[in-house]
Formats: sequence, structure tokens, C-alpha cells
Amino acid sequence: MKFTQNILDKIERVIEESGYVLRYEKGTFQSGYCILKEKRVVVLNKFFQLEGKINTLIDLIPQLDIHFDSLTHASQKMFDEVMSMEVVK
Repeated sequence: MKFTQNILDKIERVIEESGYVLRYEKGTFQSGYCILKEKRVVVLNKFFQLEGKINTLIDLIPQLDIHFDSLTHASQKMFDEVMSMEVVK
């Protein structure tokens, strides 16, 4: 997978279609992100470069409560691609 703004947009769309709010903020996150599960908010370090944002979201998606059937077809394809990348790791 190439690290482009288009890929980042697609991954962000998967998260947002799942009912999560994705925010980029500055903070001292040990892992570069914070999940507020009860409020369905994901906060990422805003100082990450494009590749860091994509890699962090790819690592994060399996931890989220994402209902595959609620995603659009395009987001389902991206979700499958991200999940297959996790299996390879």
C-alpha cells in the first residue's frame, strides 16, 4: 500500500462511517494516539507525518468496534485491505 493522502482519506472514512470522531490534536501520547471508547473518539498526534498517520490508523482499526455491514462498499474494501495487512504483521 502506498502512503498517499487519498489512502489516508479512505482510512479516515472507514473510522468515521463506524460512528467514531477522528481528531488530530497535540499531546503527549505514548503510542501516538488515544481512544475514548465510550465517547467513540479517536485522537491522533497531529504532528505525525502522512506515513505515521496511516500506520497508526492501520494499527488502530482492529481495536475499534467496526460493523462491516454499516460501511459503504468503498469503505468495506478499504477495511478488508487494512485487516489483511494486520494479519501479515
